[in-house]
Amino acid sequence: MSGWTLKRFWTRATAEPAEGGFAVLLDGRRVKTPAKAPLIVPTQALAEAIAAEWDAQTGEVRPDTMPLTRTANSAIDKLSVQQAEVVDLLAEYGGTDLLCYRAEAPQALAARQAAGWNPLLDWAATALSAPLAVGGGIIPVPQPAASLAALRSQVAALSTFRLAAFHDLVAIPGSLVLALALINRRVTAEEAWSLCRIDEDWQAELWGTDEEAAETAALRQAAFFDAHRFYELCR
Repeated sequence: MSGWTLKRFWTRATAEPAEGGFAVLLDGRRVKTPAKAPLIVPTQALAEAIAAEWDAQTGEVRPDTMPLTRTANSAIDKLSVQQAEVVDLLAEYGGTDLLCYRAEAPQALAARQAAGWNPLLDWAATALSAPLAVGGGIIPVPQPAASLAALRSQVAALSTFRLAAFHDLVAIPGSLVLALALINRRVTAEEAWSLCRIDEDWQAELWGTDEEAAETAALRQAAFFDAHRFYELCR
């Protein structure tokens, strides 16, 4: 949706059943994606939430305030033809998962990481049959091939629309295990965000908060929560 200069021309945005799911309409006319495909989403809840984004627009349409619409467009225009590539991309995070790389010092930080991350790795080992090795520092940690295959199967099982949201749930924190725990409701979105920020929060406690870094983190957090909301609306 980049490059839009569209101004609001409609009175009311609504959702209605359509072949293959639910459509979003502007004064009775169905919305299309940037590639001119029908914007059809899998659930009524998601269609209604997207319609609310359109209804919230005043004057010039601002795509940056329409994260659900953007993700739906991405699912339809991009992931529908690149799903296998996206699955492979996200599955690769299992080999370099954030939760597997621990601080060697100070001990208090290492302990905080272990307390937050070990339960999720234990869950992945038992519930997903995907035990992962843990290492110190940034030296690559080889992971069992069977575990990586098990994690990939979890990603490959996602529908196109869920995968569109799942992409950000993995890429923003840098953890496939954390994202899988989130969509399986082992943690809340707020808990997941705190867990992926353990290192950054530790540094902020020691040295104070950098204003620019805080602004960037806030944007990433908003994107993470938007992706989670989209995923939940697809259920």
